[in-house]
Amino acid sequence: MEQLLAAGHRVRGLTRDPSRANLPDGAEVVAGNLAVTSSLPEAFAGVTAAHLISFGDDYAPLANGAEIAQIAVEAGVRKVTILKGDMEKTGLDEAVEASGLEYTYLAPVEFMSNALEWAQSVQKEGVVREGFPDVPSSMVHEADIASVAAAVLTTDGHTGKEYWLTGPEALTAPQKVAVISEVLGREVRYIELSREEVIARWREQGYSDDDVEFFLAIRTNPPEAGRTVLPTVTEVTGQPGRTFAQWMRENAAVFGA
Repeated sequence: MEQLLAAGHRVRGLTRDPSRANLPDGAEVVAGNLAVTSSLPEAFAGVTAAHLISFGDDYAPLANGAEIAQIAVEAGVRKVTILKGDMEKTGLDEAVEASGLEYTYLAPVEFMSNALEWAQSVQKEGVVREGFPDVPSSMVHEADIASVAAAVLTTDGHTGKEYWLTGPEALTAPQKVAVISEVLGREVRYIELSREEVIARWREQGYSDDDVEFFLAIRTNPPEAGRTVLPTVTEVTGQPGRTFAQWMRENAAVFGA
């Protein structure tokens, strides 16, 4: 949003709780939920371009994709970006494709913000406990996803494309820990967990058998896209992708800096 506002665009944000949204000054805030169809006409009124997600609160595909697309078209929306949460097409994807809207899919790999799950143990113990130390991830900074969305929604030439978004480097868990240690200026140790210990932690966190199976597949046989550095961010925005070290400097306080 900051990037769009800085470029002089009017911006509106849809949020379930405006009091907690923390949107930048200058952004219009509308209360609602993409999964609640009745809340959308006000959100889309007067909008010409919109950033959508294809999943709801529980990460399941939205059930009201056809209604979302119809409301957007009736409001005069012309372009949409869709942040994908699934490899398969969802009802929203299919509805948007059939609607006549100019659409572009954004498919980020692992978010750098996933490292926040290590913040407490880093702050209190100076350690990160994680398994699968040899599996690299070309994780992407959330601001780069926003930059790509902003560029796509305000320029031409992106219709019908699917952009896989990565950071500028692929790092293993120990390498990420080394970056955390360097940014904080103190030793942070990596403690390797066994496969069984990682599975037990997932189950303690309440994940289902299907979730555990998916997580294992990603870590034991990761798709090429998840470990391959792609130039998409630079090609679309004209700027280099942000590194994990930059993300850490921005979030160092959370880790006890």
